[in-house]
Amino acid sequence: MKIAVIYHSEGGNTRKVAEIIAEGAMACEGVEATPMSITKIDEGFVAEAKAVVLGCPTYGGTFSWQMKKWLDTGGIKLADKLGSAFATGNHVGGGIDVAELAMLQQMLVKGMLTYASGGSKGAPVIHYGAVAINDGDESQQERARILGKRVAEKALELFS
Repeated sequence: MKIAVIYHSEGGNTRKVAEIIAEGAMACEGVEATPMSITKIDEGFVAEAKAVVLGCPTYGGTFSWQMKKWLDTGGIKLADKLGSAFATGNHVGGGIDVAELAMLQQMLVKGMLTYASGGSKGAPVIHYGAVAINDGDESQQERARILGKRVAEKALELFS
């Protein structure tokens, strides 16, 4: 099963978290996860993917305009796929959760099923998606890895 981890990254932090999420997803047998920048989308892979995880940095308390533009104009069919989100920020202080909610909102508009596991899997609780300050400390990176694994498990449950 294919899972696309699509991200926008300027300085590399979001790219690194995307790679960690893909690594977590591939911990599940039979899953192929590929991180890809919004500037270099493998459209064939995304078309075959059953799940798409979107991530970007937080700008001005919400998600990046580049991710918004890609979602508005990308032209890739995302309907009926499982969707999840992650975001990075420069500091604690708000906005990262808003960025994730904005991406989840866009997924719903596109007809995706959204998932983050919430408290259903126990600790760590992942309400909206993985969060990292810069590229994340060890615990933030582990949550990103766990998010990837949980998305893969849910995709296998729904689509196998």
